[in-house]
Amino acid sequence: MRTASRSILASLVLALVCAPAFAGGKDLEATPQGKAYRTLLKTVETGDYEGYKKAMVAEAGKMIDEQTKEMGMTPQKAMEFLKAMAPSDIKLTDLKVEGKKATLSATGKSDGETNWGTVELHEENGAWKVGKQSWTNKK
Repeated sequence: MRTASRSILASLVLALVCAPAFAGGKDLEATPQGKAYRTLLKTVETGDYEGYKKAMVAEAGKMIDEQTKEMGMTPQKAMEFLKAMAPSDIKLTDLKVEGKKATLSATGKSDGETNWGTVELHEENGAWKVGKQSWTNKK
């Protein structure tokens, strides 16, 4: 009986400790993936082109340079463009982690309309980086 009680108690404690990692809202902000995405958003907000590239997976950083050049933009203009296109009021709603890959789900506003986003992240050299993100106004 004592062993059964201890097992149940241990299971409850484990469930309470792990629950924030699987819950939506603020708890997702504390995950390495949530922090990595918020870092990327901050670079857009502040116009930090080099920081933006560092927050992305290595392959994406190279593509950003190529696209900026092809579009005839300066890094500053590229960041202004990204800022104008980014949804506002972003809330992280779900996280799925599979090894070194993760997918964040989020909601945000664009032109006053709710948008739903999917953010792919990858772990590179021990740090989580954003791979790509997509947003739509259809659920």
